[in-house]
Amino acid sequence: MPAWICRTCAVQQPDTPQPPGRCPICADERQYVGWEGQQWTTMAEIAADHAVVVREEEPGLTGIGVEPAFGIGQRALLVRTPGGNVLWDCVPLLDEAARAQITSLGGIDAICMSHPHFYAAHVDFADAFGARVYIPRADQEWIQRPSPRIELFDDDAEPVPGVTLARIGGHFDGAAVLHWPAGSGGRGVLLTGDTITVVPDRDWVSFMWSYPNLIPLDGATVLEIARRAERFTFDRVYGGWWGRVVVADGAAAVRRSADRYVARLRGERP
Repeated sequence: MPAWICRTCAVQQPDTPQPPGRCPICADERQYVGWEGQQWTTMAEIAADHAVVVREEEPGLTGIGVEPAFGIGQRALLVRTPGGNVLWDCVPLLDEAARAQITSLGGIDAICMSHPHFYAAHVDFADAFGARVYIPRADQEWIQRPSPRIELFDDDAEPVPGVTLARIGGHFDGAAVLHWPAGSGGRGVLLTGDTITVVPDRDWVSFMWSYPNLIPLDGATVLEIARRAERFTFDRVYGGWWGRVVVADGAAAVRRSADRYVARLRGERP
């Protein structure tokens, strides 16, 4: 039985003879059902005309994406540490070439994700590499493909020694970030997906309840996200897509972006 993948969000569903009637991820107001209605595919079908791209982002950090882009189009990140490797976010395709490349980089010990829109085919990745999957208890209802590899956590988890997974909320109740202190030459890196999204002006970030439907977050939640991020020391912020990186002074970028966002909600102008 295939594990069906939604063509719009690229999140994998349970193994069933026939596809589900709907994708709960896309039926939620933070996402949308494609203009042609609910459509399904499988990893084998995606592999027919897509390939996984693996390339280095910086020493110890490898990007993993799908080309041409599929679903939301995010790329995942493999954090490589002496204590084990963490896959941050996921993509809907794992082909043999990518499996070999990831194996050569030390494999995957743990999988952590920013929020349900980027769950993709995490169970297939976990099964391929014998990895644990960390999902916040606050987002348990959004698990589409159950697996014994999934471990629920409340606020913080340490998927490998020295790397912290932290729930900071906002986009989803369980929306999370991953702190890698050794990144950016020891100045620290925060991996955010679009829990905190890096915007095209890469000196800034932003925050939303729904990105495609342009539903904002309230000011108190945005300030709380910034407050929770301030516990970490980091210079760079890696968002959810190729090139979406605050390359320096990332912690200050999060704070000033939160302050600007809240000021605009209040009707204040620069």
